[in-house]
Amino acid sequence: MTRERISSAKRVVIKVGSSTLTGIAGAELDSSAVDALVDAVATLRAQGKEVAVVSSGAIAAGLAPLGLTSRPKDLATQQAAASVGQGLLIARYTESFKKFSITASQVLLTIQDVVRRSHYQNAQRTLFKLLQLGVVPIINENDSVGTSEIRFGDNDRLAALVSHLIGADLLVLITDVDALYDSPPSKVGARRISEVNSFKEMGDVEVGGVGSSGVGSGGMITKIEAARIATGAGVSMLLTNLSELNESLAGADLGTFFHANSDRKPSRLLWLQHASTPSGRLILDRGAVIAIRERGVSLLPAGVTGVEGEFIAGDTVELATASGEVIARGLVAFDSEEIPQLLGRSTKDLAAELGPEYERELVHRDDLVLL
Repeated sequence: MTRERISSAKRVVIKVGSSTLTGIAGAELDSSAVDALVDAVATLRAQGKEVAVVSSGAIAAGLAPLGLTSRPKDLATQQAAASVGQGLLIARYTESFKKFSITASQVLLTIQDVVRRSHYQNAQRTLFKLLQLGVVPIINENDSVGTSEIRFGDNDRLAALVSHLIGADLLVLITDVDALYDSPPSKVGARRISEVNSFKEMGDVEVGGVGSSGVGSGGMITKIEAARIATGAGVSMLLTNLSELNESLAGADLGTFFHANSDRKPSRLLWLQHASTPSGRLILDRGAVIAIRERGVSLLPAGVTGVEGEFIAGDTVELATASGEVIARGLVAFDSEEIPQLLGRSTKDLAAELGPEYERELVHRDDLVLL
């Protein structure tokens, strides 16, 4: 499938970063950047497409009103800046969309809203209804009340997860650079990568870090991680910059296009791999490591030599080698306090001694994903 998939996409998620919307550290929202993005969204809407926008920029937009000249490092000040900036951000989007008689809405999510099943079903219903009503959702991470540290790059991952959540055909990441290059773009001889069919092709690619604007939080590493999530969910991804957005969306050979995988992962495995937070770890013997890696079997108590952390049945745990290498992640079937008595023993012996409910896997292969 060529880039025709871009122009044929019916449901599109566009993610834009702080540095694109605000420029240098401490600057206010760039109205021309917001208008350029809104113009592109309006063009897609005029073509009968549904569009959702994942927008960074709340913290950056709140810097100048608070008299700050750079992104704060402490969580409380970040949250305060986000609280001030979020209103400015959505007000500017609303004003710009009015020119096209398009209604925009604000949707604030935490990572838990796309990880826990009960939460993401609620978020999914809301987003589906907004799209059905012809609204453009402006989605952002709820930084102003987050209880964990606001991590760099979360909105790239959030955009990929939202794409999966709403069954998008295309994810567009707008970044400072015009595409992915095989080495830093400033390096002499750096070549643009037009298309990525498989991540195996990227073994020699030199990936840079966070941009130089001082307000962004992602960098190319998080863009590639977002591409892994999206394409693994069957969603194609386009990486481009704002100035080339319209041409890229029209199918021009600009930016970098990541082809979606033909074999989509089940939803629960996608969440498990990219969005779950492990509560503990199981240490595997050599035989169990080989069996899981090469044969894709379930993890039995006989293959486990140790347990770390506190968790309950149904929590996510890491599966690691004796040297500490994490090879997989899965949903555990027993509480951590129960597991020590099970280690190294066969399920039949456990059933005979403890009861038939113990004749089962520690982690079933259907709830396990290799990393």
